[in-house]
Amino acid sequence: MNLIIRLLVTAVVAFFLTKILSGVHFDGFSTAIVFAIVLGILNLIVSPVLKILGLPLTILTLGLFSLVINALVILIADYFIDGMTIDGFWWAFIFSIALSLITSLVNGIFTSSD
Repeated sequence: MNLIIRLLVTAVVAFFLTKILSGVHFDGFSTAIVFAIVLGILNLIVSPVLKILGLPLTILTLGLFSLVINALVILIADYFIDGMTIDGFWWAFIFSIALSLITSLVNGIFTSSD
């Protein structure tokens, strides 16, 4: 049940961020749900590999390179989803930071620790 709530929160936040950020576009809310599922799968499979490969840069930049890795994962999700468009790397970067911050706050409110 916690997983479903987290996916819905991610989808809702991503959908509303597209209304604020002019460089990120979804065709509809169903595309945002697909995005949340694809993002979850990519965070499970691709993100750990990128974090291991980028570990030296992450150490050199004191962790800031992990933000770049998150933006790359968002761009990979954009590649797999037809109804989603991101206008460039910087829009993906801003979108990933905003998505991470807002979903962390909202998930903290809606999900319980049990």
